[in-house]
This record gives sequence, C-alpha cells and structure tokens, in this order.
Amino acid sequence: MQQEQLKTTAQWVFIASAGCLILYFGKALFIPVSFSLLISFLLYPVCKWLEGKGLSRSAAIAAGLILVTVLIGSVIFLLVNQFAAFQHSWAGMSSKLETTLEDLRIFLTENFGITPEGQKEWFKKAGNELLSTLGSALFNSGAFLAVALIIPVYAALILYHRSMLVGILLSQFKAEERKRVVSVLHKVISTYYNFIKGMLVVYLCVGLLNSTGLWILGIPQAFLFGFIASILTFIPYVGIMIASLLPISVAWITKDSLWYPLGVVGVFAFVQYLEANLIFPLAVSSRLKINTLVTLLVMFAGGILWGAAGMILFIPFLAIAKLIADEMDPKGTLARLLGNGD
Repeated sequence: MQQEQLKTTAQWVFIASAGCLILYFGKALFIPVSFSLLISFLLYPVCKWLEGKGLSRSAAIAAGLILVTVLIGSVIFLLVNQFAAFQHSWAGMSSKLETTLEDLRIFLTENFGITPEGQKEWFKKAGNELLSTLGSALFNSGAFLAVALIIPVYAALILYHRSMLVGILLSQFKAEERKRVVSVLHKVISTYYNFIKGMLVVYLCVGLLNSTGLWILGIPQAFLFGFIASILTFIPYVGIMIASLLPISVAWITKDSLWYPLGVVGVFAFVQYLEANLIFPLAVSSRLKINTLVTLLVMFAGGILWGAAGMILFIPFLAIAKLIADEMDPKGTLARLLGNGD
C-alpha cells in the first residue's frame, strides 16, 4: 500500500515537473494562445447574440473583435495622453528632485559616513541597471506588440471553429458524461463573462475614486495614477502596492509636507476598502472564493514561468479551474485545495 502511494506521488511529481518545463519552453506559443482563449470566452456570448440577430458567424466575430480593440485602444489613448502631460510637468519637478537628492546626500554623509564619491558610484551603478532594465522592457514591449497582433487572429479562429473544438473535447468523454461536460462548459463561460463584465465596472469605479482623491490632494496627472492603480489591482495584494509608489513619490517631490504622501496612502487604502466591501460585491455579486495561499503561489509561479504575462494569465485560469472543480466534484481534492475552507 505504501509503495503504491509513493508510486502515485512520484507520478504526480513527474507530471507537474514535465508540465512546468512544457509551459516554460513553450511560452512563446502558449502565452498568445492563452490570451486568445480568454478573449474568445468573453466574446462568445456577444457573438452568439449577434448571430441570433442575423449576422453571419464571421461578421459577428469581426464586430466583437472591433469592439474589444476600440475599448482597449481608447484606454491606451487616454493613458498615453496623461503620460505625455506628465512629461511636460516633469521639468518643474526636476529642480525639486535635485534639491531633495542633495539633502539626501548630506543626510547619508552625516549619519552613515557614506562619502559623496561612494554615493555617486552607487547612483551610477543604479542608473546603469535602470537603463538595462528599461532596454529589456522596451525589447519585451516590442516582442509583446508582435505577439499582440496574432492574438486577435487566434481568438477569431477559436470562435469560428468552436463547434469543432468542442466536438473534439467531448470525444474524450463517455457518452453519458458529455451532457454534463457541455453544461459545465457553458456555465464556466457565462460565469467568466459575467465576472469580467463586473470587473470592468469595478475598475472604472475604483479608477474614478482614486483619481478624484488624488485630484483633491493636488497630485499632478491624478487621472493617470488613479487608473493605473485601478488596473494593477488585477494582480492581487501586490498590484496596489506597486501602483502607489509613483504617486507617493510625485507627492513627496512636488509638495512641501509629508502629509501629502500619507494622503495618497490614505486615498488608496480607503478606496481599496470600498472596493472590497461595497463596489466588488455590488458589481460582481459574488467573489470566487479561492484560497489566498494558492492565489499567491499561482501568481508567482506564473511570473517565474511566463513573466508578467504569467502573473496576469494564471489568475483567471485558476478561477476557471475553481469553477470546473466546483461543478465536477465539489467535495473533491482540487475543489477543497482551491477553496477557502468554507
């Protein structure tokens, strides 16, 4: 009995290791396909509705993709305009930044004995690392742009050939199980669609509240920082902390009081409280109750395997896995592992 358990454990370890290797070395293929699959889940109800109104399948898919492109393009256009305005106002901030850095150099010399030469060497090293990081980010952005062009094509093909793909999926199950599989598939797609639709409302409300709070504090480009913080809340627990660093820094540079950076922290903390206890429940109606530990592990595993794309993609796939586990076997090992203990 013990040997069988060890054998089963060894098999699972082998499967998990092989799966991680496949995901890592095949990320150039799997990342765009994953984005395309999620987009096709979102567009499927829209395409079905348009087809019911008399449009052909091809026309409905094209209309859905155009709608998504317009929405994403509008958000990017607004954020780019705000970022350009922030660049114009940077000239006024730079003198304050130089004064602040000079005060910091004096403080480090007087309190820690770090010589100006040592500080210059450290700043030079940090600058070189920053340039290297930015160069890598620009290269990755170019690569992502190339990948982004193929994502709509994959999504269109998945939607167009969905009957064939579902047929292949059903062929892997026994005849008596196929009706249940179709039911689970429909429920997963509809639940995910409603979840994302609600999340868009959440992001809009949180972005407006963040921007309003920062505007009241007098932080430059409040709209830009408010909506970046809203978008980054997609990454649980970590996203809001990353998003708050830039507006806190800007408040510290542009204002003469420590209360302004603390005010930024207060705005984000208050809005996050409203999001968790009021906005999210009203917009999404029910949160997918996933184990916090599993969420964090999956998010960081996605970052290790696929980088930033993995941190974005692995969380919705975890939610889909939770939905499937709850439908297929609510008391099974996977459902209990992903659940929060309720």
